[in-house]
Amino acid sequence: MADHTVSIVVIGTLDTKLDEHLYLRSQILEADPFINVILIDAGRSETHHEAITVPQPEVYKRSGHSSSLQSLPRGEVIKTMTNGAKSVVNELFSQGKVHGVVSLGGSGGTSISTAVMRELPLTLPKLMVSTVASADTSSYVAETDITMMYSVVDIAGLNEVLRAVVANAASAITGMARSYASRSAIAKSLKGNETRKKGIGITMFGVTTPAVDTARRELDARGFEVYVFHATGAGGRAMERLIREHRLDGILDLTTTELADELVGGVFSAGEDRLTAAAKAGVPQIVSVGALDMVNFGPKDTVPEKFLRRNLFEHNPSVTLMRTSPSECEELGKRVATRLRDNCARPNVTEVWLPLKGISAIAVEGQAFYDPEADKALFDAIVSGLGGSAIAIKEADANINDPAWAKALATRLAELVETQSKS
Repeated sequence: MADHTVSIVVIGTLDTKLDEHLYLRSQILEADPFINVILIDAGRSETHHEAITVPQPEVYKRSGHSSSLQSLPRGEVIKTMTNGAKSVVNELFSQGKVHGVVSLGGSGGTSISTAVMRELPLTLPKLMVSTVASADTSSYVAETDITMMYSVVDIAGLNEVLRAVVANAASAITGMARSYASRSAIAKSLKGNETRKKGIGITMFGVTTPAVDTARRELDARGFEVYVFHATGAGGRAMERLIREHRLDGILDLTTTELADELVGGVFSAGEDRLTAAAKAGVPQIVSVGALDMVNFGPKDTVPEKFLRRNLFEHNPSVTLMRTSPSECEELGKRVATRLRDNCARPNVTEVWLPLKGISAIAVEGQAFYDPEADKALFDAIVSGLGGSAIAIKEADANINDPAWAKALATRLAELVETQSKS
């Protein structure tokens, strides 16, 4: 295949949805006859058709499973075919043969195809037409940029509505794949001839926005490309992923609130790996404690009963905040210190900055979450937990949104990144 060919991978459980995927394939080719469509069969049983590029037995073989697929329960079949499809698509991507991925599916097909999509780099087009796309799709999308499209009707026979939905999906993935291929070709032609802007990741919440805006403007002025991540669980995971993909050169982890949701059971947890990627990679980072004064829930009537007597704040009709207690703050401080200390490959480029007069816009004196005892428990646990390490701690008589403090954060991070780039 020529280097300039645009390839779209179509993944499907073709034993149950062959006609629908063949129609998707035909619509892609109608949109652009020069597209190379790679049709992969991830079904339970083998299906024969001349348009299938990677047949089901090959996908099954690539899973590494040796016993009869027909004897496995449905859940194990999905896991097995997912592993096989991942192997096939990852190899195609390594060969430069994937510029977009698309699939049609119910819950099982969606599970297989989105698992494959999540393995691929961010910004590579991924489109899932699914019967479950109108529900909670967070388990399918996770921290990636998968586009979910609701099928409206079940993917069980072609009809006027499904044909229109599939035709829209085909046009969408064709356009996205062509755009991705064009960008990739330009980037490849410029490689070595253009200086890439260094990328800085910053975490943000509404209650830390003034600080982020100040830091972002300072970093922009210094020639960095700034990526702001909303610390809603997926945002933190997305930043950690981009660090692992070597696409960020420095981190201003100003808003670590996701750790509070992980600890207490809020809706914005980013999981146990949060606050580890930059440390492991030795990426320069400054970590702060923005919005660790709060745990996030949905509307007020969704707050667990055991928390109803706590200090609650209605941020908006869809978000209710709960103030973290002194004991919770102490545990959060321990977790911040432990994750940095245990994972830090280069402690000399990691610093922790503590704003002693308030860790969010509503945690300063006179506001709803002002609690000096809780803040002190947080700060003391961090200082104690990092004692004896080479990670620097800087305390300041400022609140987190103080413009001078935020500018100093950005200035110091720029120094750390530039120093590392020279070493």
